[in-house]
Amino acid sequence: MNRRDFLTTASATSAALALNACNESDRKAIDYSKHPQKKTDKKNVYINKNKKTLIKLATSWPAHFPIMGTGVEKFAQRVKDVSGGSLEIKIYPKNTLVPALAVFDACSSGQIDAFHSGPYYWKGKNSAFSLYSGIPFGFTAEEINSWMTFGGGLELWREQYAKYNLHPFLGGNTNIQMGGWFRKPINSLADMQGLKMRIPGLGGEVFAKMGVNPVLLPAGEIYTSLERGVIDATEWVGPALDIKMGFYKVAPYYYSGWHEPGSILELTFSKHIWKKMSFEHQSIIEVCASEMNANMTSEFHHENIYALSKLQGLGVKLHNFPADVNIAGKKALKEVVSELSSKNEDFEKVYESINDYLQLSRAWSDVSLRNFLNER
Repeated sequence: MNRRDFLTTASATSAALALNACNESDRKAIDYSKHPQKKTDKKNVYINKNKKTLIKLATSWPAHFPIMGTGVEKFAQRVKDVSGGSLEIKIYPKNTLVPALAVFDACSSGQIDAFHSGPYYWKGKNSAFSLYSGIPFGFTAEEINSWMTFGGGLELWREQYAKYNLHPFLGGNTNIQMGGWFRKPINSLADMQGLKMRIPGLGGEVFAKMGVNPVLLPAGEIYTSLERGVIDATEWVGPALDIKMGFYKVAPYYYSGWHEPGSILELTFSKHIWKKMSFEHQSIIEVCASEMNANMTSEFHHENIYALSKLQGLGVKLHNFPADVNIAGKKALKEVVSELSSKNEDFEKVYESINDYLQLSRAWSDVSLRNFLNER
């Protein structure tokens, strides 16, 4: 046998042995019936490409709404691509299938399969839900993602949503939000008294303790209400979205904030629909949702840094709340937490988990990030 024949034969033999070993290893290692997320033999492990699954997902945002709306659209396309077209998510922007703030009830009742919105909108169902969006003076985006993923937050959230036939995922994070746009300057706590302000969630309850009248409005009604004086102020998100809303034209005083330092958005499915999905489709959604959550958080940061520069170019002046407003906010937060904890065991349980994790995180941040930012 010449040298070339020998090498060819040896390579073929090695490849055959390797392939056989892999097949044997796979047969021994892969036992899908024992997979912790697969508890029934009735589910197919592999996607049946001849059978297509369609999910109806409604959002609380207008069609193609920047970052939040487009983020969900990218998620839906990603799911379709990764599944080879066997799983398709059809997006219904606000008011096309159900009203913007009716998506929770619609999904809970089975009218739709899934939705994208914010947990604090449903605090009327359970005050604990407002905590999953974040709390004033609380978690940053990185901290709340960490608590949710590794600190037990997601388990608590799913346990409480399950009572409404819902199964939530992290669906993005707005990153730190601004304190809002005001028609008149805030020079002291006295200037907050009686103000009508669009502000949802726990932040709204804290502001109420400070003398503000909080109002809950969907995105499409905020600018007109502000322009006509129906409200005196509004918070929305941050420079990237605020500049597109045009608030600076009618409320020129823009304040830094502490009411939503890292606000979670949600991607929530009907629990009934979720259980019917194949293991592969569930896995695809989990991976694509995680990708959307990370991308949206980074995109908000990216867009905010450019939008802030544009706002300043338009003559917008940035302000910080006066010291007495900040002090009153911290005092009000304690009162709100105490009151809601005494009325709702779920709230008390979730807040205790958040507070314990936040104390640990604060100790680390103080010696690392705080020191670095001061030096930078």
